[in-house]
Amino acid sequence: MAEQIVGVRFKTTGKVYYFDPAGLELEVNDYVIVETSRGTELGKVVIAPRQVPANEVNESFKPVKRKAEPEDVARAKELDASAEEALIGCGKMIEELQLPMKLLSAEYNVDGSRLTFLFSAEQRVDFRELVRRLTKQFKVKVELRQVGTRDEAKLMGGFGRCGRPLCCMSFITDFDPVSIRMAKDQDLPLNPMKISGVCNRLMCCLSYENEQYRAMKGKMPKMGQQVSTAMGDATVVGNNPLKETVLVKLESEATVELPLNQVSY
Repeated sequence: MAEQIVGVRFKTTGKVYYFDPAGLELEVNDYVIVETSRGTELGKVVIAPRQVPANEVNESFKPVKRKAEPEDVARAKELDASAEEALIGCGKMIEELQLPMKLLSAEYNVDGSRLTFLFSAEQRVDFRELVRRLTKQFKVKVELRQVGTRDEAKLMGGFGRCGRPLCCMSFITDFDPVSIRMAKDQDLPLNPMKISGVCNRLMCCLSYENEQYRAMKGKMPKMGQQVSTAMGDATVVGNNPLKETVLVKLESEATVELPLNQVSY
């Protein structure tokens, strides 16, 4: 037995969510109307309907309600413009109430019945009065959601140390764990200023080549290890996993860099 699923995304670089296509003929880039835990939403098909073995599915998928009409897409664009105005209004209220929070974005759901504001803050914020004022002014259900520093960077955008747009705003859909061990494995300086991104967390790109570094370093002799070379016995004083070379000190005290295949240990 197999089940059919379709992948839908709500943000350009957001996470892909799966739904039951419900017999609809859907293609990549089609807009669809779906029901989520946050209500009715407009999303874009990024993975065309496909069959998956039933034993690989451990959850039930909500059905796609219908394909979006041009009017739905046009309405969504109008709501985006209204959300920008709401963002300005909310910002003024935050200043008036002197709340310690940084407003990041605002968005309406597909039918305009709910307005969601995303913000960041260093601590918990009592925004009950803010919600009351927003609800009174915009006359819709208002939701405020606090996000972390990585999500803030993804929303605000910017450029990394490499000079390119931030990975999180370009293509990363899920934040994988990044550890200081990855920096150690890649022989990077452990200065937080040099291995942290604009979000002040360890750079996501530390994980990109980590497995490759670990695999290459697994082939290399350890620092201080005694090895044999064509020039005699030597001691390992350095490694270059990318070049697959070993830096050794000979008995003559001379230091030479040799290809890994010319070192026996």
